[in-house]
Amino acid sequence: MNRVFTAVFLLFPILLSAQIDYNNFFRNKSFRFDFLLGGNNEEVVVYPQQMKEEPFWAGNKSNLVDTFNYGSYRYRVYDVKSDSLIFSKGFSTLFQEWQTTAEAKQISRTFYQAAIFPYPQKDVRLEIDARQWDGSFKTIYQTTIDPKSYFILKEPTPAYETLDILENGKPGHKVDIVVLAEGYLNSEQNKFVEDVKRVTSYLFEEEPFRSEKEKFNVRAVFTPSVDQGTDVPGEHIYRNTAYNSSFYTFDLPRYLTTTDMKSVYDAAAVVPYDQIYVLVNTERYGGGGFYNFITVCTADNELTKEVFVHEFGHSFAGLGDEYYTSTVAYEDFYNLEAEPWEPNLTTLIDFDKKWKNMVAADTPVPTPRKEKFSKTIGVFEGGGYMDKGIYSPFMDCRMKSNESKGFCPVCGEAIRKVIRAQTE
Repeated sequence: MNRVFTAVFLLFPILLSAQIDYNNFFRNKSFRFDFLLGGNNEEVVVYPQQMKEEPFWAGNKSNLVDTFNYGSYRYRVYDVKSDSLIFSKGFSTLFQEWQTTAEAKQISRTFYQAAIFPYPQKDVRLEIDARQWDGSFKTIYQTTIDPKSYFILKEPTPAYETLDILENGKPGHKVDIVVLAEGYLNSEQNKFVEDVKRVTSYLFEEEPFRSEKEKFNVRAVFTPSVDQGTDVPGEHIYRNTAYNSSFYTFDLPRYLTTTDMKSVYDAAAVVPYDQIYVLVNTERYGGGGFYNFITVCTADNELTKEVFVHEFGHSFAGLGDEYYTSTVAYEDFYNLEAEPWEPNLTTLIDFDKKWKNMVAADTPVPTPRKEKFSKTIGVFEGGGYMDKGIYSPFMDCRMKSNESKGFCPVCGEAIRKVIRAQTE
């Protein structure tokens, strides 16, 4: 008994040091550090843009330091006086995808980003890190922030109409989703509200979101556009919309994104939010999702349900694409000699950290893509846009195809882990 007591006693300081007291370091607002990620296929540079105070902090106040290690980038916030890590968050970005395209070998570009964290009480150091080819992180930018600086913008938020679509409690112990209107005319506010209600119901028809529905809030923000729809450059269609969204991202007709993130952030700030979803008023098929960054989907396609849920799998839980036969713009997206960070993909380099404990002892690894294994958690070759060297956990899943009945058990558990981290 003495040995057990001693072990617990020795562990106690470690547990204490892992806990961050929100009230000791932060105020109940958000701090937004806007920057550009610029570069080409070989380099990346951070260009600061502005600092801004925003009225709400919707995030969990207990789990402030990220434990998932997801994302192609991350930012970390340190208290200057104690040099202690008080906040961190991983994220992905359109820039990192663009770096793997042929265009990135020819020119340099910039993409708008923001690091958003609770508003600090005292001086903090912000570090922005980029994931390297071997899977490790490298700090590419750091700066010290004085929260009393008069260069921090304190502008009022826009006066947009908002509506609670799903309300299960106060922010902090809920996942707060904000849905923004893109390509809706001023006369289409009612249509937007009904569209948000419909796509929200799509999300909570599928597990594990259905079982976890009470842990979510959904708010709609009506941001009218001059024109209806969105840009379709490949067909010479151009629309004046709130967020300048566009199909043909990286010249892929179905890939719908926006690079006007400043407008997106400004609009989202009118409500508390953890996740931003841009709903585009068009019948076309398409969308895009990025971990802890943004999700975009069309409102009126016959496959809107499948796309809406699939893209949220990317942005909320960091799930990777499991398909490997569709046309993409990327070249050598994954390093086959490193373990992908996405929880549903593996190169078997470090499979112990993935879903190995969910694979039955009598299931062959790799697992043949045969009918007898269609309901089996295994290790199926093909995923992450590559048919060789990358493996996924199920023969079909919402992260692989629109024909799937839903998320596989591995993706479902990955989603649940993120929900728990944000709500408990």
